[in-house]
Amino acid sequence: MLRVNSSQQAGQILMTRRKALGLSQASLAACLGISQNRFSELEAHAERLTLERLLALASQLGLEVVLQEKTPPATHSEW
Repeated sequence: MLRVNSSQQAGQILMTRRKALGLSQASLAACLGISQNRFSELEAHAERLTLERLLALASQLGLEVVLQEKTPPATHSEW
């Protein structure tokens, strides 16, 4: 499972997954009903993704979006 802490990190994960699957921006954009140019902008600036578009994109890439409670940091003792 990949933890996402920023929109930039999310964009990088999505782009890496797209490339790993051998999908072009144009083919994915067509599945999402947007232009390749618009897809390129969203991939470079993931903060502009709406939740609806993020869910659709994740689905096309065989991913799912999961929200869960943060796990508290482990406390370290000197023993």
